Amino acid sequence: MNTLDLLKPVPGLRVLISGAASGIGAAMADAFLHAQAQVFVCDVDPAAVERAKAEQPALHARVADVAQPEQVDRVFDDVRRELGGLDILVNNAGIAGPTGAVEDLDPELWRRTIATNLDSQFYFLRRAVPLLKETSTCAGIIAMSSVAGRLGYAFRTPYAATKWAIVGLVKSLAIELGPDDIRVNAILPGVVEGERMSRVIAARADALGIPFDAMRDEYLKKISLRRMVTVDDVAALALFLASPAGRNISGQAISVDGNVEYL
Repeated sequence: MNTLDLLKPVPGLRVLISGAASGIGAAMADAFLHAQAQVFVCDVDPAAVERAKAEQPALHARVADVAQPEQVDRVFDDVRRELGGLDILVNNAGIAGPTGAVEDLDPELWRRTIATNLDSQFYFLRRAVPLLKETSTCAGIIAMSSVAGRLGYAFRTPYAATKWAIVGLVKSLAIELGPDDIRVNAILPGVVEGERMSRVIAARADALGIPFDAMRDEYLKKISLRRMVTVDDVAALALFLASPAGRNISGQAISVDGNVEYL
């Protein structure tokens, strides 16, 4: 096998991506489908799931709230029935959470952020790992963290706390699952172009009492390359990590962020 072939995921790879009916998750699902993978996605938004299935007839999909373990269990019932097993888990689902000073945060919004961003990773892992141990094809776990998982993020403490925790989870699981030939890595996207980032910028602008455009410029000034990344940039890294070229990469927290210097 030559080097270029190593960069391509194995055809027929069975991939599960959570929170993947839109945004980064949808871009990863599209990339894996183009790489001839079998892809199953779940998302909490029924309309987005239906739209994704209409746009990609080969996609396997169902509606699920990843913060509810019984709904995650139903996802895996479908995965086993429709894919026959699993080779790659992409723990992608997450929410932005509240923006504000820590003393002003609503405890319920804090709990919802932890449940969606962190607890869900565990719910998927506990069901995925037994399936990954059964496969001999590039078994791997990719967890979506954030640049906020390596830098402090004032006024976004619930979100940052979950993203730092995901990095710790990944580094610990890489040690735990290495003897089973299962690779575990985290992707840390930076400022990603799109509607979600626009909402984050708007919320932070409101919290600080400054105009949206000024807040957007502040975000760009923090990036060495002075530009946002795209969902396709993130999807490309996920493909690489799932390919034979990534077979000796594990326990890593890899940023795709243009080098965000501070938040």
